[in-house]
Amino acid sequence: MRQLGHNPTRENGFTLVELMVVMLIIGVLAAIAIPSYVASVKNAKEAVLKEDLHVIRNAIDSYTMDKQKAPQSLDDLVQAGYLREIPKDPMTHSTETWVTATDDTLESIDQTEPGINDVHSGSQEVGTDGQAYSTW
Repeated sequence: MRQLGHNPTRENGFTLVELMVVMLIIGVLAAIAIPSYVASVKNAKEAVLKEDLHVIRNAIDSYTMDKQKAPQSLDDLVQAGYLREIPKDPMTHSTETWVTATDDTLESIDQTEPGINDVHSGSQEVGTDGQAYSTW
């Protein structure tokens, strides 16, 4: 006996059109989400860079005032206990790419030798504010 309303040649599943519509929806959602994700990652890296520069610069100033001489390298800050470790530059992912600025002028009256007085990122990329990270 044959059952009414049942077509034995029709199989259950999704049609190609249905699958294409789902793929299109996923593609549109990804196209919206990915730029937002990339922007938020860049903003986070910039916030880390600003904080790292602030911490290193404060350590340089403290070292210079306490020792009456500027550090000769960032490693001096670690050895003297002003930094636990040299942070990684969030833009280059390396501790070796920090660019230090050495000036012959003395920061204080008591300072006996010149040394590092500033630090910048080694990255040549441009930030969201339009300035190169190396100038921050």
